[in-house]
Amino acid sequence: MGFNFTKFDGRNARLENRITITKSNSIGFPQKFYEDNKIKDYKYAVLFWDSENKAIGINFINDENEKSKFSVMHSKIGYGGSIVARSFFKTYNIDLDTHHGRYDWEKVNFNGKEIFVVKLDKSKFI
Repeated sequence: MGFNFTKFDGRNARLENRITITKSNSIGFPQKFYEDNKIKDYKYAVLFWDSENKAIGINFINDENEKSKFSVMHSKIGYGGSIVARSFFKTYNIDLDTHHGRYDWEKVNFNGKEIFVVKLDKSKFI
């Protein structure tokens, strides 16, 4: 009887499908989210804020002419990607000491754009 093994290459991989908000003003896209949603195909992200629902919207794009874009940093060793969004968090007074963590997301259509939505915990806002 022969075996057809596949080598496991996932050691130290972040198999998390949630979006991460860090204390260092970044939004992280762990490997599973990154691969499942083909983030490697995009250079930039545009962020949106819904103050009523306390939600962040993320639209991945390749349009270099978009003024309000953030560059997606892609891991060279397969750990996903991230964006640094200091100005976004400061503009909307989002306290990262309170709101850092891993968030479930949903995909919605907003004005003809595919947006990944992260809802922050409303009870933590002052």
